[in-house]
Amino acid sequence: MLGLGGVMGAGLFVGSGAGIAVAGPGIVVSYLVAGALVTCVMRMLGEMSAALPASGSFSVHAERGLGRWAGFTAGWMYWFMLVVVLAVEATGAAGIAHGWLPGVPQWAWVGAFMLVFTVSNLAAVRSFGEFEFWFAALKVAAIVLFLLLGVLAILGLLPDTRAVGLHNLTGARGGFLPSGWDGVLSGVLAVVFAFGGLEVVTIAAAESDDPAVSVARAVRSAAYRIVFFYVGSMLVIVTVLPWTAQKAGLSPYVTVLDALRVPSAATIMNIVVFVALLSSLNANLYGSSRMIFSLAERGEAPKALLKVAQGVPRAERRRGEDVGEGEDHEGARAPALGPSGGRGGGGGGGVPRRAVFASVVFGFVSVVLNLKWPDTVFLYLLNAAGAVLLYVWALIAATQLRLRRLLEREAPERLVLRMWAYPWLSRAVLVVMAAVLGLMAHDPSTRPQVLWSTGALAVLLAVAGARELRARRARRPGQDGT
Repeated sequence: MLGLGGVMGAGLFVGSGAGIAVAGPGIVVSYLVAGALVTCVMRMLGEMSAALPASGSFSVHAERGLGRWAGFTAGWMYWFMLVVVLAVEATGAAGIAHGWLPGVPQWAWVGAFMLVFTVSNLAAVRSFGEFEFWFAALKVAAIVLFLLLGVLAILGLLPDTRAVGLHNLTGARGGFLPSGWDGVLSGVLAVVFAFGGLEVVTIAAAESDDPAVSVARAVRSAAYRIVFFYVGSMLVIVTVLPWTAQKAGLSPYVTVLDALRVPSAATIMNIVVFVALLSSLNANLYGSSRMIFSLAERGEAPKALLKVAQGVPRAERRRGEDVGEGEDHEGARAPALGPSGGRGGGGGGGVPRRAVFASVVFGFVSVVLNLKWPDTVFLYLLNAAGAVLLYVWALIAATQLRLRRLLEREAPERLVLRMWAYPWLSRAVLVVMAAVLGLMAHDPSTRPQVLWSTGALAVLLAVAGARELRARRARRPGQDGT
């Protein structure tokens, strides 16, 4: 449910309209392609996380498999993306709330949401999990109800409706692919980022009672359910109504519900989107705080962030017991593992409060941004986060290719969940992500996102390189005068 809560946000309920506009009914194929990509990424991440659970997830694995520079870069890129997305989600939810209560300015809503969810994430982990469960449950219920109504409408089983069959899907206004395969590719660019947030499953599972079992179960189920909800929704939307009936800036779900004469459809869907944004904000704040805690635990972020509430001590490192430690990569180290096999970062109900505070700083800065530029801040924040997710996924794939060999050689019994068709499918995923980045760079509408994200990556790689160079100089014989 935490995975569903993190990924089912405004990208599905509102942003899917942009994909339908460029791909028509072919958006179903676009979601299948994007869903297959994220399913493979989650399978690779699940393989590593089930074998070596850690609250730093892929950042920890990248350090083990590729070296300190990779763990540093992956962790900080993901944290940067999440803190920006927090501001995006708070801004989106504030825009909806401002529409309901125009007397309360948008910036005040942003501040209120950030305050509420900061307090929520400072509570015990179990309380956070319960909170997010009900948020996610509401979204899942809304999707299931929508799918049920859509299928009944397609079959003509709703009152005062006739069966629409598959005419809108295959035989109207250009057919199934009105813009050809170019439209499908453009649809992939429009929807692939809607799958971001599923990674938090592996971060949260590391704090459970049995991390290896929890990760494997969550990854197996969450990815398939996400694809089912996304693809199923798009299939219903473009079958019930012609794809040209969708209006720019309006949720396609609202358009379909209005066509089915569901009373107050727009209001209902606005409530669902509002809850979806707050749910994603909640889940991503959790993920960002655990990621920066893990970075601090490995010496890649300020040590002051390691303080954990409720008297839970910092997770003890297991020296010399972990795959790849002290070999294969100069300077690479195994990450911290909690007392129960990998629950660093607040295991046992403790909360890394300073890490939470560090993760909400930019969210509160966005209050000022919403005060000064309420009409443009949303777009600028989206461009800032941009293609970071694709770079993170690429690092996950590259890490899995390396770490799988280490695990097979040193601890094959830990591979309770395996990536399909290794190593060929992992390599194919890397090629697909490179192609998506290339298409984004070629498209003027998405080029700013690639430029911003590539700039952030270049800065982090430069910092990581400088840190590694300084560490190597410190290890040279004779530097201490002996």
